[in-house]
Amino acid sequence: MRPHPFGLLTDLMADGGVVILSGAGLSTESGIPDYRGPSGLARRAEPMTYQTFVRGEAARQRYWARSHLGWRHVARAAPNAGHRAVAELERRGLVSGIITQNVDGLHQAGGARQVIELHGSLDRVLCLSCGQRTARTELDERLRAANPGWAAEVTVINPDGDAVLPDAAVERFRVVDCRRCGGLLKPDVVFFGENVPRPRVDECYALVGRAATLVVLGSSLTVMSGYRFVRQAARCGIPVVIINQGATRGDTHAIATIDAPLGRALTTLVERLGPVALERTPRPRLGLRGELVDS
Repeated sequence: MRPHPFGLLTDLMADGGVVILSGAGLSTESGIPDYRGPSGLARRAEPMTYQTFVRGEAARQRYWARSHLGWRHVARAAPNAGHRAVAELERRGLVSGIITQNVDGLHQAGGARQVIELHGSLDRVLCLSCGQRTARTELDERLRAANPGWAAEVTVINPDGDAVLPDAAVERFRVVDCRRCGGLLKPDVVFFGENVPRPRVDECYALVGRAATLVVLGSSLTVMSGYRFVRQAARCGIPVVIINQGATRGDTHAIATIDAPLGRALTTLVERLGPVALERTPRPRLGLRGELVDS
């Protein structure tokens, strides 16, 4: 008789060496919508592309006006039961690393430590000219100062912190540039049409290559950026388990799929594993060349 998917996941998790690949579905219970799952079906998301952003001043004005309000929604979000469960599994030494496609920082806020932010993070800002990275809170203060009295009604929030605003409000918004060199500022995230930095991709490939199991949480895997790691695991004979609400592009590579809300499923997983795993010694974290690195 074929084992129940959740029982199989519990057994694999108990063996340790699990790498997590998370997507927007993990953050929906924190009030951040996803692109393609249940919360994404109610609206049409049209994310900013890198080419559009760098091409024209009007596009940047539209992005920063919308993001100025949308980022506040993301910044106020709190980690949910799913994030806390993943952090607990890491603390017990069962999860050896987390690759997240999310840009909300909620894994770290929930207590996780070994997180690779595949697509960057909204809480940092990058200058496209001098390369300086600064805190998003600093930019928020500068934009508030540059736009006294500016306000707009937010109608929709997208997963990347992009808020849909009336055109009239966007036209009144003033953008600021890099304080150091006057260059264009961009959130330190990977836009659509932009490549993930190669060293980061290589780090993810190395992490997956060392995994005993790859567990996908809340991702449709529609975009190759995350799907490639599922394909890598399958090629290497590493078991793949997917927990997601709805079908995913990677289902044919998985030995088990679980269609369930992430918070409840992951909390149940922690409870089923019980206190036995608490004494487990966390596995050391290795660098790309196999050297030990600080965790």
